[in-house]
Amino acid sequence: MLLRFRSKDGMNRISCELHDLLGNVLEKLVPQLDPNADLDTFMINNKPGDQDAQSAGAVAGKSIEELGLKHGDIFYVNYSLKVSSDTLSQSVAVNATVNNPKTSIDPLKVKELPVDVELEKEKGLIPRKRSDLCKHGDKGMCEYCSPLPPWDKEYHENKKIKHISFHSYLQRLNTQVNKSNGSSYMSPLSQLDYKIDRNCRNGHEPWPRGICSKCQPSAITLQQQEFRMVDHVEFQDSQLVNEFIESWRFTGMQRLGYLYGSYAKYDSTPLGIKAIVEAIYEPMQHDEQDGLTMDIESVKAEMKQIDVVAAEMGLSRIGFIFTDLTDAGNGDGSVFCKRHKDSYFLTSFEIIMAAQHQLTHPNPCKYSEQGEFSSKFVTCVVSGNLDGEIDISSYQVSREAEALVDADMISGSTHPSMSWINETTNERYVPELFYMKQNEYGVTVKTNAKPTFPVDYLLLSLTHGFPKLEDGETSRSQFLSVKGFPWANRQSMGQSQDYEELKKWIINPINDGDFNKLQERLSNFHNLLYIKTLDILSPEEWQLLLKTAIVTPETTREQCSEFLFQLVSTPGWQTLVMILQESV
Repeated sequence: MLLRFRSKDGMNRISCELHDLLGNVLEKLVPQLDPNADLDTFMINNKPGDQDAQSAGAVAGKSIEELGLKHGDIFYVNYSLKVSSDTLSQSVAVNATVNNPKTSIDPLKVKELPVDVELEKEKGLIPRKRSDLCKHGDKGMCEYCSPLPPWDKEYHENKKIKHISFHSYLQRLNTQVNKSNGSSYMSPLSQLDYKIDRNCRNGHEPWPRGICSKCQPSAITLQQQEFRMVDHVEFQDSQLVNEFIESWRFTGMQRLGYLYGSYAKYDSTPLGIKAIVEAIYEPMQHDEQDGLTMDIESVKAEMKQIDVVAAEMGLSRIGFIFTDLTDAGNGDGSVFCKRHKDSYFLTSFEIIMAAQHQLTHPNPCKYSEQGEFSSKFVTCVVSGNLDGEIDISSYQVSREAEALVDADMISGSTHPSMSWINETTNERYVPELFYMKQNEYGVTVKTNAKPTFPVDYLLLSLTHGFPKLEDGETSRSQFLSVKGFPWANRQSMGQSQDYEELKKWIINPINDGDFNKLQERLSNFHNLLYIKTLDILSPEEWQLLLKTAIVTPETTREQCSEFLFQLVSTPGWQTLVMILQESV
């Protein structure tokens, strides 16, 4: 049977049996009321008004049958709110953000990335030269020569830029949402959430036993996302990619690695952002000719440790890269072209994997109600192009892809370019999904996405490349050497990281007295990771090693050489050298 309870929170329905005690029924009611409800002040009545109201405690020990209640009866509940330190602090927070009522996260507490802080200060206006239509003097300006906003559609089409940058989108949206100069302000961004609300307090039991229009997600119409969080992927050293592909060349097996680097301003797109790749780390994996297998939990634990050490080098995990290569059999190094506009760019399984990575690496953003907005995590695939050459393609997936994966609404399918829509179960609610497409008459129509839909609606393409080097430069990487020292987890290639390899790597330059070569070899991402695992150097000596090995604009190579002379005289370094010299 059902009993109804009317309170200041609305109408709530509770399922019960005749032999249930009223106190147990009220326990089911409490989670659906205000969290600050004071249970000691509960008063119940079977009629509106305070007259004849009784304390809940006085009748809590009686059963539903003893009280003479039947299916559909209604109680009127009244109570007071608790005044606690939490309530007081919440009140202070509400008063402090009265001019920003929709923001659940204090923007001042969100620590954004340095590149976002830099771009927020810029207007990003697109300059234009004076045209033949201008009638003013040299110092004048008119509608034909005034700068364009960074989101101008015609400019992007002329430059063949597929998506506007995130900060261009943010500026345009902020202008539209907050048009006035008044004191009110609304957060222009909000994370998509397609999950059903299991904490709905609209008078029914939680899903799957109850549902209403307030807690269930609305129908979803998939659309191409017009902006991208990252515009360009820049590999600081071409040898880095070659060394990654070398695993496939040696074994014929596919490989996956995580990209480490940072984000910076990208000048080729108005208010653009580029992901700068300094290093690649390959986690523990079992590689195969048509894919690879990983123990997810083991990889998570491994990468957590690598992330900590990389952060000490000034790097963060910014994406992942994997190979999908098949030799064409021509004997000239050519490979099959599998990914193109008539097949697929990323498979449905790869789309889901990219979305899962983006969800675990959210982008901090003070303009979002939740303090986070989408992700800057990138996905790169090494495969054959139309000319049969090995090439890189870079992507991200859209916010809709993140939300669909987070709500467990889609799965991979046997057709790589199509994604399967899951069925509604007790664990998930899947609303109607649609997408817009052109029919045989060239008319754009709304189409039901079930049971499958094209994954292209979830995909964002990025550009990629290498930095422009000046005369005499061979690399812009902060590491002086990329290859030479074995990469981790490459046992399938006959490579291993051990004392013998480290001895060959650094003892020879020491014996030769070649400190320049020693510094170059120490400046290697994988060498540094291995030395860290030995746990021989003290924290101070480790920091001195990092200063020796990492070359940045702030620390020139000459300054790094000075740190090297300090390092070689430390007890920890001398212990490491002694162990290596005595090793077989």
